[in-house]
Amino acid sequence: MCRSIQPLHNYDPPTTADEVRAAALQYVRKISGTARPSHVNEAAFGRAVAAVAAATQELLEALVSTTPPHDRAVERRRARARWERRQAPRAAGTSVSSRPAR
Repeated sequence: MCRSIQPLHNYDPPTTADEVRAAALQYVRKISGTARPSHVNEAAFGRAVAAVAAATQELLEALVSTTPPHDRAVERRRARARWERRQAPRAAGTSVSSRPAR
């Protein structure tokens, strides 16, 4: 899964409509292979973003959580710590690959 795609379910404060739309836009950009559609494809791109956002919002509203909501600030700090651990070997000049050397 793309690392930049963030979970939206079960957060405190709750996910906003802007976050849902941003996730939908990111998804449509990813599957279409373009960050900015050509003029002729703008309408289809916009409809796709709206449809994905609506489906995402519907899903988020329907999901039932059995755990307490996650704190966004704590999750951001954890994600940053994971990123820093991934970057540390690069700074030292080593590879992060888990594949054995040939």
